[in-house]
Amino acid sequence: MPRPFLSAHWKNLLNLTYEVPPELLEPHCPDGVELERSEGRSFVSLVAFDFTDTRVLGVPWPGYRAFPEVNLRFYVRHGDERGVVFLREFVPKRAVAWIARALYGEPYVRAPMTSEQRLTPEELSFGLRVDYGGREHDLEVTADSHSTHVPPEDSPEHFFKEHSWGFGTDRLGRTRRYRVDHPRWAVYDIESLTVDIDFETLYGEQWSFLNDADPIHELFAQGSDVTVYPSESL
Repeated sequence: MPRPFLSAHWKNLLNLTYEVPPELLEPHCPDGVELERSEGRSFVSLVAFDFTDTRVLGVPWPGYRAFPEVNLRFYVRHGDERGVVFLREFVPKRAVAWIARALYGEPYVRAPMTSEQRLTPEELSFGLRVDYGGREHDLEVTADSHSTHVPPEDSPEHFFKEHSWGFGTDRLGRTRRYRVDHPRWAVYDIESLTVDIDFETLYGEQWSFLNDADPIHELFAQGSDVTVYPSESL
């Protein structure tokens, strides 16, 4: 295994999953990678979370150790490897977005963003805001802070949160992959959820129909330390 490129602690992972027609996703599949489906259905997930204790090549760069991210992703397979492809990822750090585009070919965009965690003896709340396209986009979730459990492997929670690979395409059109290692994440019981975002503004006109759609699955995961390895061509 090569030396890790990035290590961090990811926490407060909110995953909102929507069923979408496969013909919207197939053009975004890198060569050699196919859609992963469940009972013939295909999905995108809106995922928001916090980076903390971030290190690049083992170095904790000042000003880049903690920041939020929100992304839209879908699910793929390469043989036995389960992974994700990102449609667009937002972060508030310009250098983070540039490095991710240059080294991984990931569709990162820089936008003003804030996140907040509130913890009481009974509840955990997480909120994230993105300022993009002339409006604010807000997500907020509240969960029972004592309810964490690790879902079984045959559960929807496991299907949508446990993937070891990221796939993408470099500037020459070659398919690349990178490995992401972390333990299986525990999830909370969600008590309330607020979604006030414009999918069209964030992700493009073809995703505007999601503004009127309800998630078919919602999960809020505790998170863990995460290690990301350098990308490689297939």
